[in-house]
Amino acid sequence: MRKATVPELVSKFDHEKRPRLVHEYRTRSKDSPLSPLSPVVQEESSEDVTSRTTMSARTEGSRTTSTATAKDTHYVGFANFPNQVFRRAIKNGFEFTLMVVGQSGLGKSTFVNTLFLAEINDPKKIEIPKLSSTTSIEQKHVKLVENGTTLRLSLVDTPGFGDAIDNNKCWEPIVQFIEKRYSDYFTEETKIERKERVPDHCVHLCFYFIAPTGHGLKQLDIECMKRLHEHVNIIPVIAKADCLTKDELVRFKAQIQKDIDANGIKVYKFPESEDEDEKKQLEPLRRRTPFAVVGSNHLREDGGRKYRYREYAWGVVEVDNLAHNDFIALRDMVVRTNLVDLIEVTRNVHYENFRFRQMQGKGGAPGAVQKSGSGDRDPFTQMEEDHHRREKEFMAKQREMDKLFDDKVADRNKRFAERAARLDARDADLKKAIEERKTEIDRMMNESDGSSTAPRVSRANSKVSELSLHNENGGLKLSPPGGEKPGKVKKSALGIFTRNS
Repeated sequence: MRKATVPELVSKFDHEKRPRLVHEYRTRSKDSPLSPLSPVVQEESSEDVTSRTTMSARTEGSRTTSTATAKDTHYVGFANFPNQVFRRAIKNGFEFTLMVVGQSGLGKSTFVNTLFLAEINDPKKIEIPKLSSTTSIEQKHVKLVENGTTLRLSLVDTPGFGDAIDNNKCWEPIVQFIEKRYSDYFTEETKIERKERVPDHCVHLCFYFIAPTGHGLKQLDIECMKRLHEHVNIIPVIAKADCLTKDELVRFKAQIQKDIDANGIKVYKFPESEDEDEKKQLEPLRRRTPFAVVGSNHLREDGGRKYRYREYAWGVVEVDNLAHNDFIALRDMVVRTNLVDLIEVTRNVHYENFRFRQMQGKGGAPGAVQKSGSGDRDPFTQMEEDHHRREKEFMAKQREMDKLFDDKVADRNKRFAERAARLDARDADLKKAIEERKTEIDRMMNESDGSSTAPRVSRANSKVSELSLHNENGGLKLSPPGGEKPGKVKKSALGIFTRNS
């Protein structure tokens, strides 16, 4: 039998009816919210080919093999791509970082336990925070498994926030922590030898708890959310909603939304679903923002139904009842619907903004903006222009540094000259003072010599005159020295003793 050539096979394939594949996805049911998304394949071909293609696409874990029969040659296998993604996601698991911010006593720890149906925070071990002037950061890492899906949850709490007398800049430790997580991810991402899968520890969501005052946002709430909304996704939550009546809660929500719009606070916007049925289901939940929630660690079973509750003297508040609070709406909108979107917004918006600031600060001049259309130019031309631009900036910087150095040297020389002039003047004054002192000393010495010789001459003259007068009156004669004769009688001064020679 003659083998068909390639043109004949192509011609034969072109004349056959080719199936048109339309991919749809099943909606997750409430009973199995984490069930895999199996593609449903529809086609406009013969019935037998339709059944084979549909079965191949729906079979989870099916793989294309080289032993395909002639009947399924039209099935390529890319319809199995969602199953491959699903298997890899189940194998690797998911990472999510949740931050709760608010004053003490608003039920943040209880809310987290209620949200994930797990005792993440033990109420018995929760300590009453002492009055502190700084906001501290506490982290807790847990691993949650549901229907074979692993969630590595990182919980970040902020005890001490808003509890001090002076709450000025109490949000700075929170902003620094978020930026530190971005910086760690940026460092791991830009390493030469980086990991195959960089762990994502960035903060994906921040629940900001609002006290149920009934009067709108406080100035601390406004200022804190304005400082955080550029760094993380924020969802405002009204804590302890059972403290307000329905009318008070409606007015409180309206006032909070008004304050958010008036101050330009950017809270997380839930994306609209493209599926009309899902959109109709989620729209009533979306309109409940900002969510007013109630948390509880107490579980009750009634008629086979388990639910968390808070019991009061006037009745029971069910946490899982939309007529009592918005907890179910918040859980469905966040955990069951938009966890992936929160991760993507964090990575594509907040982290990219941080990355741009880092690259702008390290790789280029601050404030420099890339011109429009620069991406269409030749990369080597762009590199050369960047090189020339940096060289000009370097030369300008060098000239500025040289001028600054010359100015400093001139100023130093001027100071040295002024100091030398002062020293010379002082030296001249000292020399003049020394000469004056020397002249004064010489004058005093001359005067001292003249006054000492005059008394000696007068004393000698008086003694000579006395001797002459004595000779004239007593008849005594002066003999020259050594002229005394031996045997002469000498009298003592008192005239008592006499001695013969």
